[in-house]
Amino acid sequence: MIQLFMPTVFDDVAFGPLNLGLPAEEVETVVMQALETMGVPHLKDRPPYKLSGGEKRSVAIASVLSMSPNILVMDEPTSGLDPRARRRLIEQLKSFEHTKIIASHDLDMAVDVCERTIVIHQGGVTADGPTLELLQDQVLLEKSGLEKPLQMQRCPLCGQNKPQPDKPEKTKKTYQISNKF
Repeated sequence: MIQLFMPTVFDDVAFGPLNLGLPAEEVETVVMQALETMGVPHLKDRPPYKLSGGEKRSVAIASVLSMSPNILVMDEPTSGLDPRARRRLIEQLKSFEHTKIIASHDLDMAVDVCERTIVIHQGGVTADGPTLELLQDQVLLEKSGLEKPLQMQRCPLCGQNKPQPDKPEKTKKTYQISNKF
């Protein structure tokens, strides 16, 4: 997801729209909108190699958003992020109206973002259905080498059930693929 290679963040995010043939004034608008969406317009003049990992990820996503895609395909989008950056990215993903296809082992993110989940284990599909249903199926999880998301487990201190997460908002379809080989 991180493909930053231009001298500045602005140039990097503008690369796609320019290659799509958008006029320069329109490119400026879509680049700034994409950077705003990701919460990083202040980085527009920075060299990409001087960004933190989370900033690079936000700019890379802005680069994709600047081309107005209908579908976002992401592989492990929350990996390597600190808790604050992870939560911010999850909130951003929830706000996107795009269809999202996400390959991830982050099952808590799946609960928060994904309406539907496809579980893949040893190269084959073992389940396909509503995220909350699948991730509460202890037999399926064990068979697939997965654990119930932390937010769906009992509190280790008091033994009480944690509140169940809300279902993700229905805008366009969001898929999460747990890939266990």
